[in-house]
Amino acid sequence: MLTALFVMTGIALVLGAVLGFASIKFKVEGDPLVEKIDAILPQTQCGQCGFPGCRPYAAAIAAGEASINRCPPGGGATIAALSRLTGLPELALDPGCGIDGPETVAVIDEAACIGCARCLPP
Repeated sequence: MLTALFVMTGIALVLGAVLGFASIKFKVEGDPLVEKIDAILPQTQCGQCGFPGCRPYAAAIAAGEASINRCPPGGGATIAALSRLTGLPELALDPGCGIDGPETVAVIDEAACIGCARCLPP
């Protein structure tokens, strides 16, 4: 039984060393511009920009595939910061992104609210 323990420990150490070497040897460098853009975005992962999250949106901006004005949660401050970083002109928020229709406000009656959608306005 002790022999099996030593063998398994030896295998674990060898495989750990191989994985450590591989992580250093095959390290993929990220685009620093994508990192900077992603740091500016609000990280709400809402998808209102047309991308599944802030990181894919940041990659699209860095690649020139998306405009800097498609982030409703970030608003004008985010657009201004992205404009300064990328050198692209500051634009108004794209009306084609986000939730369709006018903005609504939810009114919650705390005494009656159980977490369902009945508190939302029609």
